[in-house]
Amino acid sequence: MQDPVAVALKFGFLAVLYLFLLWVARSSLRDLTQHDDASVVLDADDPVALPRRERHGPDLRAGVDPRLEVVAAMGLDPGTAFELGDGATMGRADSSDIPVDDAFASSVHARIFPRGQFMYIEDTGSTNGTYLNGRRLRAAERLKVGDTVRIGETEYRYQE
Repeated sequence: MQDPVAVALKFGFLAVLYLFLLWVARSSLRDLTQHDDASVVLDADDPVALPRRERHGPDLRAGVDPRLEVVAAMGLDPGTAFELGDGATMGRADSSDIPVDDAFASSVHARIFPRGQFMYIEDTGSTNGTYLNGRRLRAAERLKVGDTVRIGETEYRYQE
């Protein structure tokens, strides 16, 4: 007959293992279904959503040159600017338009995109979140001149 403590430890280990597997499955499912509507952009003037492929580029104010400037980032000098033009993705992936060399960053952590005459930023379902002026992003928010975007220990400032 087995010791009751050993049996309890076995069941405890199995419970922790199943909780871990459920957490991994939930996280994977959330990543796969988070942005099914990412190809649809709502226009404030028109309640009907237009698919992204039917839009005709950014409608930014004349003379506006939106960019993100590095405040503090590993491997980048402060003041380095990234042009946003038609939008950009931020993350650790090689395909990201704005590289984020930070342990707290996801492969595709956030995206910046034009909507009407303004630029917006949204978190793409990252684990650690994207912060705009110290507040965690819950939905897409409009960027204003001087706004601070933080991912982990990496910080950028929005300029036009």
